[in-house]
Amino acid sequence: MGYEMTGTVKVIMEPQTFQSGFSKREFVLSVEDGKFPQEIAFECVKDRMSLLDNLSQGDAVTVSFDIRGREYNGRYFNNLNAWKITPAAGAGAPAAAATSGGSDAPMPDDSENPALDEGREGFEDPF
Repeated sequence: MGYEMTGTVKVIMEPQTFQSGFSKREFVLSVEDGKFPQEIAFECVKDRMSLLDNLSQGDAVTVSFDIRGREYNGRYFNNLNAWKITPAAGAGAPAAAATSGGSDAPMPDDSENPALDEGREGFEDPF
C-alpha cells in the first residue's frame, strides 16, 4: 500500500553506506498540521537515493512512500521509504495530506537488507 504526503523539505542528510554495502539517504519534510507543524523523516534506499539529488531545502514537494515495520531484539521500528518525489501542486501553498492508495511501485524486501538494523543497537527513542 502506498501513501502520499505534501510538505516542505527541511533537511537533506548525507548518504550513509553500511559495511554490507547497503546505502540510504534520509530527509525531513515539514508538514503543516494545525498549530504545530510536524517534521517527518523519510529515507531513500539504494538507487532511490538519486531522488534527492535535485532537491533543496525549502522545496515544496509531494512524497510517495511505503511504511515498513520490523522487530529487532524485542523493539519495534518503522521506516517511511520514499519511492517518488514530485513538486507539490501549487508549490508554496501550505498543504498537508497523507493518503493511501494503490501504487505501481514495487515494495522493497527489507529481509535482504540486514544493514537496516545496523546502528540500531542502543537506540533510544526520545519520546
